[in-house]
Amino acid sequence: MALTMTSALDLLGRHHLLREVIQGGDWSLDAPNQDGEPAEFKTLTYDTRQVEQGSLLFCKGNFKPEYLDGCDQAGMAAYVAETDLSERCQAPGIIVSDVRKAMSLLAAAHYGYPQDDLTLVGITGTKGKTTTAYFLQSMLNQLSGGRAALLSSVDNCLDGQHYRESELTTPESLDLFRMMRQAVDAGMRYMVMEVSSQAYKVDRVYGLTFDLGAFLNVSPDHISPIEHPTFEDYLFCKRQLTYNSRKLVLGADCAHADLIRQDAAAAGTPLTTFGMDRTEAGSRPRQDADFLVRLGERHEDGPADSYLIGPASGPMTAINPSMDGDFNALNACAALAMVQALGLKPDQEALKAMEEVRIAGRMEHFASGNRVAYVDYAHNQASVKALLDFVDEQFGNRNPAVTLVSGSAGDKAIDRRQGIVQAAQNRVDRLIITGDDEGTEGADRICRQMLGYVTNPDLDVSIILDRTQAITTAIQEGAGDGTGFQVILVIGKGEERWIKVGHQQIPYEGDDRIVARLLGTRSHDLGATGTPRG
Repeated sequence: MALTMTSALDLLGRHHLLREVIQGGDWSLDAPNQDGEPAEFKTLTYDTRQVEQGSLLFCKGNFKPEYLDGCDQAGMAAYVAETDLSERCQAPGIIVSDVRKAMSLLAAAHYGYPQDDLTLVGITGTKGKTTTAYFLQSMLNQLSGGRAALLSSVDNCLDGQHYRESELTTPESLDLFRMMRQAVDAGMRYMVMEVSSQAYKVDRVYGLTFDLGAFLNVSPDHISPIEHPTFEDYLFCKRQLTYNSRKLVLGADCAHADLIRQDAAAAGTPLTTFGMDRTEAGSRPRQDADFLVRLGERHEDGPADSYLIGPASGPMTAINPSMDGDFNALNACAALAMVQALGLKPDQEALKAMEEVRIAGRMEHFASGNRVAYVDYAHNQASVKALLDFVDEQFGNRNPAVTLVSGSAGDKAIDRRQGIVQAAQNRVDRLIITGDDEGTEGADRICRQMLGYVTNPDLDVSIILDRTQAITTAIQEGAGDGTGFQVILVIGKGEERWIKVGHQQIPYEGDDRIVARLLGTRSHDLGATGTPRG
């Protein structure tokens, strides 16, 4: 059904968001008088540069009234705002109590409620969302004949095959419903998406109910004046997924798991749990999780041969994830629990599809001689700790000299700067602090702030602002005397081909390509197996 002024006002009224409609000096709860049938809105947008004939414009965020100049001439049909802007335009203004909630509701209606034609899965957590989403999509694609879409912080895939770089972990609601419509029109039956804390903070998923939600884990992140003022606020926003999901999969070892269990009980949301079982082979497995992953056989120079994964009460299957680390095996366990919570029974081919997933820039492994390097998106205290735990598990018996190359993004998540340093400073031999997406803050300021958090007097630490030079120095010089086994960790940017300076994206070679060029070898082709971009 087409979205018109009349149907839009009716929808907003039913959700108690409509305040009034203002056009010139007329104030009303009804649509302005029109000749004949009310015309449908041709397009919806929150960017005045995209206004055209018949557009409905959402004035959200730091919207300035002067942005409306020229919109009448472009053919704007109406605008939605939280304040009267009639002095800047002749088009009617739909005044609402919350423009972001209004945008989500109206976008869903405009695109014909595409969520009703999809099995919608939302994944939240401080770390592991992207990997789990890729694992799950790979199995769903195998089980459905390639009919699973994906929205992630790395790539979006709307046809089950082609992947394009994403801009936000969870898109703005208007873009989200447009993408859902594209997925439905492309024949998709499933959509797997990451749901960030910001998605609930700013109502990007307002009005959506997920067929299945997953809460992987939580630790402090995104704490800043422009994101979440406190950890409590961050956790509260993430917890909203529980109240907006028909079923929930929960990490049994998640911090505040008891609170999330209470949420699930209060919402009447059935719960399935997953966890890592570190008991010795042959002993009784842990009993407090529905799905478990157990460690496989360890080797001196590399990762485990395999992991055992499956329901705690039933037979387990050996898997060999292409991405290293116990945390990635745990993400695979989460994905398996999610498939079964959807009522599906993954066969060996589905598990094989998950094994073959590779995500460019995540645990990319490079090796040459006595040097091993990993490029990863680790960017906060929890993910850096997990990465260093992996290094200890895999290479600790070789007494490696560990070098970490890291910066931190500007204009957001200020707490990450201290967290990265705290996680690393007593566990690496050399820390090279370098530029990242500096935004409007400036790389030098961010790097010096990180340096100020170093309290270990024995740490070899330096600032090299140029990221390419920092990685080059780490690989060519290493840590210690450079004669023993070296592990170089380059984190934060992964495969990204740009660095954000101010409000511009400046071209950048990419951490993965720099390491590959300098070491001359890599463990596999960059990019996700079977997931071409374009």
